[in-house]
Amino acid sequence: MRVVVVGAGLAGLIAAIDLSDAGAEVTVLEARDRVGGRMHGVPMSPGVFADGGAAYLGVRHTELLALIEEHGLGLASTGMAGDSTFLVEGTRTTTASRVPPLDAVALGDLFDRLEDLVAQVRTDAPWQTPDAGRLDRLTAERWLADELTHPDARTFFPLFIGEMMAADPADISVLHMAFYLRSGGGIRYLNSFEGGAQQWRIDGGAHQLCEALAGRLGDRIRLGHPVHAIDQDADGVVVHCVSDADDRVSDFRADRAVVAVPPLLAQRIEFRPGLRTPRATDATGRGCAVKVQMGYPAPVWRERGLSGWSVSTAGPLLSTVDDSPPDESAGILTGFVTGAAASEFSTLTAAQQRDSALAHTRRLFPELPPPTRFSVTDWLAEEYSQGCYAALFGPGDWLRLGPTLTTPHGRVHWAGTETSLEFFGLMEGAIKSGHRVAAELIHEGEPAAAAPAGVAG
Repeated sequence: MRVVVVGAGLAGLIAAIDLSDAGAEVTVLEARDRVGGRMHGVPMSPGVFADGGAAYLGVRHTELLALIEEHGLGLASTGMAGDSTFLVEGTRTTTASRVPPLDAVALGDLFDRLEDLVAQVRTDAPWQTPDAGRLDRLTAERWLADELTHPDARTFFPLFIGEMMAADPADISVLHMAFYLRSGGGIRYLNSFEGGAQQWRIDGGAHQLCEALAGRLGDRIRLGHPVHAIDQDADGVVVHCVSDADDRVSDFRADRAVVAVPPLLAQRIEFRPGLRTPRATDATGRGCAVKVQMGYPAPVWRERGLSGWSVSTAGPLLSTVDDSPPDESAGILTGFVTGAAASEFSTLTAAQQRDSALAHTRRLFPELPPPTRFSVTDWLAEEYSQGCYAALFGPGDWLRLGPTLTTPHGRVHWAGTETSLEFFGLMEGAIKSGHRVAAELIHEGEPAAAAPAGVAG
């Protein structure tokens, strides 16, 4: 069996390796000049990289942890020592708490209501959740306005959604919000460093894992090959590429194709015959995340009793976190710009982005010297990602898109973290989707095991 895999992110690489190990003849086509997709290493100093994209993992990410061990990579703890910094309504405070200085009762009420909502969602088939139609029509912004009146809850909610999902509450449905939170392990797990989904980073950068996986595939990966069309008939598929550099046209023939790119990118590919159901709609949004990395000779904030963790109610930086290497050979402060602030930040020039981010950092940490290195990874401007962390399902999307997320289009099959009902939007979800689609092809034609009602095959 010959298979063309479109996309050399984590999902595509896993699918390609599984298929190759099963004896398939595999070609991987990647539009960029690198592998990794939304996993990207940013050089900060000689031999030191920061994660410009996906970074954090926890104990429940068993597939990811197994791959890290298999390829001889290490883990760096995200444990924080020192005080947190908060900039709330223009007032700066530092405290040992990891929670902004807002009304505890109001925040508790918010989380209670969120957990009640999350518990209702069917992770095997979100579109079959009780009252799914209403929840999928309702925006998270509207839900907040209807459910909670305390100003501190209304202040905190967009901070939480921005941190967890890189989304603005106005852009996502309540069903998507609740499913995302449950799929990832629940609110408390997703929101936790120690013992949660943000417990570790891959020491030296997550991109190393993708590079190690790519090494196993060798010259079966073709970089600089953006796919613009896929033809298929009874005999197979033809995947058409046009090089960005020189408009060179390349065609790749195979028995099957695996499309392992975000839904918004998949929607841009011309399929002949056309898709029976869409991969994205006008309501589907890009994950709104920009990562800002500031480099220092050492994590100097620690000398001042600070953890580097901060949260702000006004941007551009929603939060900052200490991403320094374990040996403290450099200091790396990572800032997150998300939601509507990210959309605005993305329109600025590089100089304006730097000025805005550094001005905010000075308000947060006035005792710090200027950084020696400054880098911006603007995922909204990334042509071949269309946002980060993951695609945002807007009102109506889950009912329209969900039932067919993994249903093959003839000889075309689907992968990517957005096709995973477990750990949707995370590295673990990407890995699971790669294994799923490979098994789908390897065992094609075999009697299928019974699946829960409503699960797309």
